[in-house]
Amino acid sequence: MTFFSATSDTASTHVWTVGALCHAISDQLKSRFGLVHVRGEISGLTRAGSGHCYLTLKDEQGQLRCAMFRRVAESLTFDPRNGDLVEIQARCGLYEPRGELQLVIEAMRPAGAGQLHEAFLRLKAKLQAEGLFDAERKREIPPRPSVIGVVTSLSAAALHDVLTALRRRVPHIPVVISPSPVQGLEAPSSLVSALSALLAMPKVEVILLVRGGGSMEDLWAFNDEALARAIVSSRVPVVVGVGHETDFTIADFCADLRAPTPTAAAELCALDLASELAALDHWQAVMAQAMSATVEQAWQRLDRAERQIGRPSGWMHTQQHSCSVLANRMSRAVHNHLNRRQLALQPMVLRLQRAAVDMPALLARRLEKAQWLLQTLDPALVLKRGYAWLENSEGTALSSVKDLHAGQPVTARLVDGEAQLRVEKLP
Repeated sequence: MTFFSATSDTASTHVWTVGALCHAISDQLKSRFGLVHVRGEISGLTRAGSGHCYLTLKDEQGQLRCAMFRRVAESLTFDPRNGDLVEIQARCGLYEPRGELQLVIEAMRPAGAGQLHEAFLRLKAKLQAEGLFDAERKREIPPRPSVIGVVTSLSAAALHDVLTALRRRVPHIPVVISPSPVQGLEAPSSLVSALSALLAMPKVEVILLVRGGGSMEDLWAFNDEALARAIVSSRVPVVVGVGHETDFTIADFCADLRAPTPTAAAELCALDLASELAALDHWQAVMAQAMSATVEQAWQRLDRAERQIGRPSGWMHTQQHSCSVLANRMSRAVHNHLNRRQLALQPMVLRLQRAAVDMPALLARRLEKAQWLLQTLDPALVLKRGYAWLENSEGTALSSVKDLHAGQPVTARLVDGEAQLRVEKLP
C-alpha cells in the first residue's frame, strides 16, 4: 500500500503531529456535543489518593471511560459503587496521553440498580431464604489442618500472596493447589470442579477459595448459584477471600469463614507456627518449673529421712515430746470435762436439797386434802341428814321404785343402826 505519491506536492499537504491531532479532535468533541446526559452502569470504580474517581460507564451495547474530579466527587449526595445504575452530566473529550474517548463528569445521580446488582440481590435473597447463610450451619476452622487446599488461578496474584503468607506462617503444612479460571464464562463450573477435586482428597481439612480484586464483572463467577451450593455442601470448611475488604460476593455469605483479602484467608486458616512454638516454649517452661519444684520437695523429704535415720535418739525425743504434749492435752481435757460436769450437777444438788425439805410438807398437805375428800364422800354424813340406805336381802342397793315389789323384805340402814322393813303397797 502506498501512502504518498512520488508526484504529489508535499508542500501543499498538512501533516499533523499526534498531540495536535488529539487536541483538535478533543476540541471538536467539546464543541459538537457540549454537555451530555448519559445513563449507564458503573464498573471498575477506583478512587485515587488525590480524591479523583475513575470509572467505566456501560450498558449492553458499549462502554465509556469516565473521570470525575475531586470537587465533583465531594459534592455527591450518595456513595457510588460498582453495579449502580446512574445518570451523569458530562463533557465529551479525548484523553490525549492515550488517545481515548473520555467523559468528564460534572454531576451524577442514582438511576436505580444495575442489572448485575439486581441479579446479585435476587440470588442473595433466594439463598438466604433457604438458610444457606445461617451462622448455625457454618463449621469451625481447624486450627491445625493436616493439608490446606487452595482454589484459584495459577496466574492470579492472589496465589502468590496466599503461598507467601502460608510459607511465612505455617511452612510445615502441605498445600494442594486446584487451579481454575476465576473470571469468564467458564469460571463458575471450573471453580466447582476444582472444589470437588480437593474434596476427593481425604487429607484436605480446609479449603481456601481466593481471588484478587476487580470490578463486579470480574468477580461475577463467585456469585454463581452452583458454586454457592458446592461451598455449603463441602465436607470440610471453606474460607473465601475474594477481592478487597469492601467487595462482597455470594460465595462470601456461603463460606464457613469470610476473609477480607486472599492474604487474610491464608492467615485465618491455621495457627501461626511462631505462636505455636511460643506456646510450646511456655508450656515447656511451666513443666520444667513444676518438675524442679517436685524434685526439690523430694530432696527435702529425703534430707529429713536421712537426718532421722542418722540420729534415731533425736527422732525418739521428738516422738516423746509429741506424746507428752498429747498426754497433757488429754489430762487437761479430762479435768475440764469433770469441772464442767460438776458445775452442771450443782444446780441439781440444790434442787434435791430443797426437795428434801419441801417434800414432807407437800405430802402432808396432799394427805390432808385426800382425807378431806374421803370424809366428804362418807355415806354416814348423808344418813345424818335424815336419809336411809335401802338394800334387798342380797345386799344390793335399791335406788328405784322399779326395783321393789309388794311383800318384799327390805333392810333400811340409818345413822345409828339397821331396821327390817316390808313393802306393803306400791303406787
